Amino acid sequence: MDAMHHAPSATPKALATEAVHAGREDLAALGLHAPPLDLSTTYPSADARGEAARIDEFAATGARPDGPPVYARLDNPTTARFEDALARLEGTEAAVAFASGMAALTAVLLARASQGLRHVVAVRPLYGCSDHLLDAGLLGTEVTWTDPAGVADAIRPDTGLVMVESPANPTLAEVDIRAVAHSCGSVPLLVDNTFATPVLQRPAGLGARIVLHSATKYLGGHGDVMGGVVACDEEFARELRRVRFATGGVLHPFAGYLLLRGLSTLPVRVRAASATAAELVRRLATDPRIARVHYPAIGGAMISFEVYGDPHEVIAGVRLITPAVSLGSVDTLIQHPASISHRIVHEGDRRAAGVSDRLLRMSVGLEDVEDLWRDLTEALSARSDAPAAGTARSVAVPGPAGR
Repeated sequence: MDAMHHAPSATPKALATEAVHAGREDLAALGLHAPPLDLSTTYPSADARGEAARIDEFAATGARPDGPPVYARLDNPTTARFEDALARLEGTEAAVAFASGMAALTAVLLARASQGLRHVVAVRPLYGCSDHLLDAGLLGTEVTWTDPAGVADAIRPDTGLVMVESPANPTLAEVDIRAVAHSCGSVPLLVDNTFATPVLQRPAGLGARIVLHSATKYLGGHGDVMGGVVACDEEFARELRRVRFATGGVLHPFAGYLLLRGLSTLPVRVRAASATAAELVRRLATDPRIARVHYPAIGGAMISFEVYGDPHEVIAGVRLITPAVSLGSVDTLIQHPASISHRIVHEGDRRAAGVSDRLLRMSVGLEDVEDLWRDLTEALSARSDAPAAGTARSVAVPGPAGR
């Protein structure tokens, strides 16, 4: 594992360069060009006393073991490469990877609850399963829902976490991360950065202490790998590693291999898809079949829009676009949040958060914009209940394609 701690150059590099090289700095010295894939679940050692001491040290501190790995639930060289690279892109000291985004959030909540800090302050909307995990109290946590302006007043002595998602799933609402971080005081702010990725936004530089990703989405980028990751300081990373070891929510090394590979093209994919999304937003904003378009000021490849007609007819009418859950893949996906991703959220809470029954969420991929527009406009025309000419429509002003 010593090779994994190869110190990067002190000279700052552009994000695109970091995406290609982070986590790979030691390869030339190893005589390799592509990162290796280590599938071992266990590692030989004839020194049982030495292994016992290293396991004890890990159990006490959560620090990565020195020397060869002991067991894949403690650490894995391939996964560690992905963690190191993601931490570099997010500008944090460390990152800890898990089997899914929900496993990552679960570990964060358990780590805080283990210190008696079971109360969470959260801002809706969040991803539907994140909302459910908090609201159902499945981990013994208690949540107070508030708007960004109410965060400071909602904090209690037992508050262990403030959580926001920006841009939010699925309305793409944004919060002022720096302002919310200030309102948190000493309580850690967790920002779900899945939609923005570090290409468009780095929450740690705005005051967030914990950055969450469903790595299944843009970090992997091809719809063929599931994972989650938390970027944070080394102190909290040690707590998360101890939770991961105890609960077993580890990221499989093959998933770590694919995620590291996905990072190398992340800036190119996000910027290309964002440019297409911005053009689709421009067209949707003037389409009489569309009641409202949601698009964040920071840009990105996610679009949400409300239709006058039946949203289910649009889902059924696409041919090139894939009607499916998830997002962030190279191909374009569309889904109906009220039926799928946010169905688990109570109807009243869902609607209050802006997730209407006519809202559709689209993850724009890398196809040609004209092909996507043709498919989308034909699906919208299949059963159009557009208002008569002259009827007022509400269209959110789209932001730029990124920064």
